Amino acid sequence: MSFYPLSSFPLRTTRVHEVCGPAATGFAAIAAASAGRAVLWVREARQTDTLYPVGFAPFLDPSTLLFARTRNQVDSLAVAEEALKDGAIPLVVIEITRPLDLREGRRLQLAARAGQTTGLCIIPEGMGSNAAETRWRATPVFDSSREDSTLMRWEIIKNKSRTIGAWNVCWDAQAHRLHVVSSVGERPGSARASN
Repeated sequence: MSFYPLSSFPLRTTRVHEVCGPAATGFAAIAAASAGRAVLWVREARQTDTLYPVGFAPFLDPSTLLFARTRNQVDSLAVAEEALKDGAIPLVVIEITRPLDLREGRRLQLAARAGQTTGLCIIPEGMGSNAAETRWRATPVFDSSREDSTLMRWEIIKNKSRTIGAWNVCWDAQAHRLHVVSSVGERPGSARASN
């Protein structure tokens, strides 16, 4: 599996990252594909929407997804911390419903370091933790010239170790890789690019 060189992606191991935005689940699915093995997805049972494992098929084998449904965010954090610390699963995705305090965020970071794993918190917009290594915003991009619906705009809005930036990306399910795509108005042959 290969990925186009993209600053800060695949996500740095031994750290916990965050993603927000309407395409955050797609971002997490691509992060899971880059992990290459089983992924634990932790979310509260009270969340009314349901993740459909077969929907992850363009990214990874749905049988490698492990779902944990918890009673509340305290339980979600406990499950995530133990899984990160154990190290048996390379990526732990945690859906966050309330802001993490610095202690909770730091505990997740220490667990990821101890287990040599990666954590990814899916957060509501504007609800980031100071302890996160990176914070991404993922939004879908409409492009009438494309037949698929995987075009997204990824922005790093917080980065402790590198610069921030933004990219349009597309997942190629057949090649199982991420492509960085130039913006619609900047593609070769477009009216804007030729000015």
